[in-house]
Amino acid sequence: MSRLKNKVAIITGAASGQGAEEARLFAREGAKVIATDVQFDLLETVVKEIKTNGGDAIAIKHNVTSADDWKVVVETAVKEFGKVDILVNNAGITGLITQTIEDLDEDTWDKILDINTKGPYLGIKAVLPEMKKAGGGSIVNISSLSGINGVGNAAYNSSKGGLRLLTKNVALDYGKHNIRVNSVHPGTIETPMIEMFTSNKEVREMTLAGIPLNVLGQTSDIAYGVLYLASDESKFVTGIELIIDGGSILH
Repeated sequence: MSRLKNKVAIITGAASGQGAEEARLFAREGAKVIATDVQFDLLETVVKEIKTNGGDAIAIKHNVTSADDWKVVVETAVKEFGKVDILVNNAGITGLITQTIEDLDEDTWDKILDINTKGPYLGIKAVLPEMKKAGGGSIVNISSLSGINGVGNAAYNSSKGGLRLLTKNVALDYGKHNIRVNSVHPGTIETPMIEMFTSNKEVREMTLAGIPLNVLGQTSDIAYGVLYLASDESKFVTGIELIIDGGSILH
């Protein structure tokens, strides 16, 4: 289990759901993990579990919309582990799926765009100098199927669509530095964020009807895709959209 041996990875939104699963998997594969989240108590539990299982991880309370917080995260990674090889921009929030743009207030729009798009922008900007020093790196931005097909809340779709194109822009500009940048587009995954919708039997059945494989995705399904893009196995892959959705995009 050494696909990320000697790699140093920053993973945001690592207190629960996909981020926590990515942090556990990366640590099992040999990475030194800087796990960040605003939910610090939950984050500490995840990091304690990683350490108990023989992994190496640090927990940092982190507001991804703060440039100062990003500076602390990157400085801590370099101080503790000497470099930054990987950034996974996982932290994100959604809104009410059924909400139309007419119902969407400005404060909600700003909050979703700040966390989902501004946060990754600040993170990428913060790690690029260290990745250039290290001779390369991998940035994985967790977007969404909604960032491609436009289904759902207008602010969430816009934030994830923006992240998709930010990924391509940075991939084009920094390939010359051996820095790869890719986006992952999950479909419906069983996470705390999604459970508020799929806990309703009727909604769950409707959701499954739109998935050719007829099952909801698991956090591990996403984590293994992120692992591939973070690892040297994907050394010739940059600027792509990795869709992990059970076939939902086919509808």
